[in-house]
Amino acid sequence: MGIRFVLLVNKQGQTRLAQYYEYLTLEERRALEGEIVRKCLARNEQQCSFVEHRNYKIVYRRYASLFFLVGVDNGENELAILEFIHLLVETMDRHFGNVCELDIMFHLEKAHFMLEEMVMNGCIVETSKSNILSPIQLMDKGF
Repeated sequence: MGIRFVLLVNKQGQTRLAQYYEYLTLEERRALEGEIVRKCLARNEQQCSFVEHRNYKIVYRRYASLFFLVGVDNGENELAILEFIHLLVETMDRHFGNVCELDIMFHLEKAHFMLEEMVMNGCIVETSKSNILSPIQLMDKGF
């Protein structure tokens, strides 16, 4: 397994989306998110986007007011995960039109669905934006 969790966090440190690919209790998740968010948000733009924390490697990227944080195994390729984050943002941009925090808050199920189309059991399974978005567009037509 490569990806352990994906977090979307705003500049104030509030979690807007959390997807875990390993079992952690609610208390463990809260503690982990708090530690990681404090560590990543305290870093400046000149520092690299990789942080080691506990037994994870955290790869993160800031887009506008959102931080995209991905926790991976220590052996995972950081640049590949940065590309994955960029693909996720581009996919959300294509659907929402310049994705922002409010899009995630008001359409949380769609954001989760996009992530579920891309990642299965911690492995990236889909990288085509049109393949990721086609089921969501079909669901939108039904309403």
